[in-house]
Amino acid sequence: MNEFELIYSYFRDISPKRSDVLLGIGDDAALLRVEPNHTLVVSTDSMVSGVHFLSQWPPADIAWRAVMTAVSDLAAMGATPCWMTLALTLPEVDCEWLADFSRGISTAISATEMALIGGDTTKGPLNIGVTVFGQVPFQQEIKRSGARSGDIIFVSGYLGAAALALKNLKNNAIPEPDNTKIFSHLLHPYPRLDWIPLLRRYASAVIDISDGLSADLNHLCVSSQVGARLEQEAIPLHPLLKKYAVAEAVDIALFGGDDYELCFTVPATQVQDFLAAVSLANLHCFQVGTIIDGAGIQIIDEQKNSKTLEPRGYQHFN
Repeated sequence: MNEFELIYSYFRDISPKRSDVLLGIGDDAALLRVEPNHTLVVSTDSMVSGVHFLSQWPPADIAWRAVMTAVSDLAAMGATPCWMTLALTLPEVDCEWLADFSRGISTAISATEMALIGGDTTKGPLNIGVTVFGQVPFQQEIKRSGARSGDIIFVSGYLGAAALALKNLKNNAIPEPDNTKIFSHLLHPYPRLDWIPLLRRYASAVIDISDGLSADLNHLCVSSQVGARLEQEAIPLHPLLKKYAVAEAVDIALFGGDDYELCFTVPATQVQDFLAAVSLANLHCFQVGTIIDGAGIQIIDEQKNSKTLEPRGYQHFN
């Protein structure tokens, strides 16, 4: 099977049909119709075997994870996902692997209502490159750079389960069914697209939590030229983190990553209206701190002592 037969067999007809795709897979490039008065938002992720996933994981799970971690970047910008391209590098053509992988791609893009519009296939070490395209009404996009002193910091969900799953890969100390529960957070992240309408209305800055709360909040602060004060007791620790890693729970939540929840800021004057809207939308979030003048992150521990938090998270070249 050559690359063109591979594309036609496994990827040409697996995505939802969208009227804004004027020309999809099968030509030199895709043709798309962008909505009037909207901004196009584009993000690319590359997932490498042995770094972002293990080759022995089910191919459908690898595919889901590759798509959803990329879509999380669109959610952080307040953009609705629309289209996707896939660059797939394979060491060999394994039809069984490809069939399961393509099912995973199809499931993920159907869940997010995206169309697969093109990409590339090459031979080499296993690597999955995903580019996602979204749209946001003009001037309603949200950046990392909008936080201001006095803004309140929120997190959209519990932290630490995926990092705990990675830790358990090494020591296998967590029994079933709890191991399956935490592993599902690692393999099956779901981008917080449900927050997009509220973020467009209220958020001053947003970032998705991929490298760990400390690292990603620091990225937001650097972009906004501000500092942050976190309340340690307010950090939303996943219940299984408290059960199996009590002594390390806060560190895992702060530095572990792979949560794909959203960290965002809301001006203090709008917090009351924001929380009322959150309740009406049947969502839930956690208030974890405040944006402050200056630089860096301060954390207030359970004894109300303040210390500087050194942001740590996964970095590819360290």
